Amino acid sequence: AHAFLAITTATQRHRERTNRHLIRLRVNEFRRLFCALVLTPLHAADRILDWTLWRRRHQKRAQQCHQNRRSQQQ
Repeated sequence: AHAFLAITTATQRHRERTNRHLIRLRVNEFRRLFCALVLTPLHAADRILDWTLWRRRHQKRAQQCHQNRRSQQQ
C-alpha cells in the first residue's frame, strides 16, 4: 500500500512541477485524498479537491514567508 502511495505521489509531483503556487503533494496528503474520494459520494469530491488546493496554496505561501523572513535575518 505504501509503495502505491509513494509511486502515485511521485507521478503527481512530476506532473505539477510547473505549478509554483502549490506546495508539493505529500504522501500523507495523497493518502487522505485517496481515502476521502473513494469513500465519499461524488457530489462532495469537488469540495474535497477545492479544500486540498486551498490548503496546499496556503502552505506554499507560509513556506515562502518563512523563507523570506529567515533570509532577512541572516
